[in-house]
Amino acid sequence: MALIEIVRDVHLSQDEVWSRLTDWQRHGDSVPLTSIRVTPTGFVARTGIGRLAFDDPMEIVSWEPPCFCRLEKRGRVVTGWAELRVIPLGGATRVVWREDLHVTGTPRSADRLTRATSRKLFGRVVDDLLG
Repeated sequence: MALIEIVRDVHLSQDEVWSRLTDWQRHGDSVPLTSIRVTPTGFVARTGIGRLAFDDPMEIVSWEPPCFCRLEKRGRVVTGWAELRVIPLGGATRVVWREDLHVTGTPRSADRLTRATSRKLFGRVVDDLLG
């Protein structure tokens, strides 16, 4: 698995940061070839084109607004989990996004590449959502 952590301090209220980070459909705006469909228990990210697409279903397993959310990745292609923490800092808010994921069929030796690309991708998602 490839554990990453993204930390950002922003000058937005905790409630505003929480609202932006948990606007699941907007996540797809920052991930190429991806659309988001909200479900009763979380959401499904569909990435790709036509028959070359796959679903990445995520279930919300912990929901503590406006501070914490944990998602479990339940897909056949991508497995793992993600956690979002929103921490007030008195005039600012800290976001801590932790994610541990594995792409099915890739060897453990690919974890370093998975970490690097995931850090870049999810860093962009966080920056876009908070910008």
